[in-house]
Amino acid sequence: MRVFVTGASGWIGSAVVDELLAAGHDVAGLARSDAAASALEAQGATVLRGDLDDLDALRRGAVDAEGVVHLANKHDWANLAESNRAEREAVETLAEALVGTGRPFVLAAGVAALAAGRPGTEADPSPAIGPGSPRGGGENLALAYVDRGVRTVSVRFAPTVHGDGDHGFVAIITAAARRHGVSAHVGDGSTSWSAVHVADAARLVRLGLESAPAGSRLHAVAEEAVPSREIAQAIGDALVVPVTSVAAEDAIEHFGFIGMFFGMDMSAASDHTRRVLDWTPTGPGLLEDIKAGAYRHA
Repeated sequence: MRVFVTGASGWIGSAVVDELLAAGHDVAGLARSDAAASALEAQGATVLRGDLDDLDALRRGAVDAEGVVHLANKHDWANLAESNRAEREAVETLAEALVGTGRPFVLAAGVAALAAGRPGTEADPSPAIGPGSPRGGGENLALAYVDRGVRTVSVRFAPTVHGDGDHGFVAIITAAARRHGVSAHVGDGSTSWSAVHVADAARLVRLGLESAPAGSRLHAVAEEAVPSREIAQAIGDALVVPVTSVAAEDAIEHFGFIGMFFGMDMSAASDHTRRVLDWTPTGPGLLEDIKAGAYRHA
């Protein structure tokens, strides 16, 4: 099918583009810069110039496609209200363009705050409701379009989608360890993050696009719960620096904005996702990637 992908030149997006092309799909990727456009063309995708604020470009991309994968997000941690606004408007624009078509609309979401005291599951609804909530409440907004003839599929990504070259959360934590000369966790390090290798995540996006039922919530989660102290230890081993603890009130000063999240429990299960799509993660685990040097660039 013809697939329009936002965030196509990003860490997850570029892996998704490769996965879609390898499966025989035609891909048009949204690109806001010459570098992003060149990278997409080199992969074999066509390019639609624009960004998340260019709602006309988003609309054109969706109308011309037989499926949409929405991965882009501003991730402006200094202005979350702006990120949330842009995400909600983008989701609404893309979904409106697909009304009545029955075409798939796969969008990125997260697993944070799904449940207290246990790993979140696909049955847990997102608590983010309304424009002022995280990601602008985009998941719930998009799922509301199922009744209007859109095959909405939410892919909730683990907080770390890891691999060689990842520049996300674990890279930022690793950079803090290099900067301070110690690898730290928050408190006793007992909180956990779920994790998934980027190749497994990309394959799940493709499977969701191709065959997930309308209204599906899928969890891109290979490892349910990796304790933060083990993440810190793996980083310490890789950098050959000692491992220590920082108090919760000092986490942001030590890690930067990621300190808001490293002490949070963001564990999640993916049993339902695996059954529905026959998805079996095969990539290396997070600790294995860290120890193998995937974050040597951080």
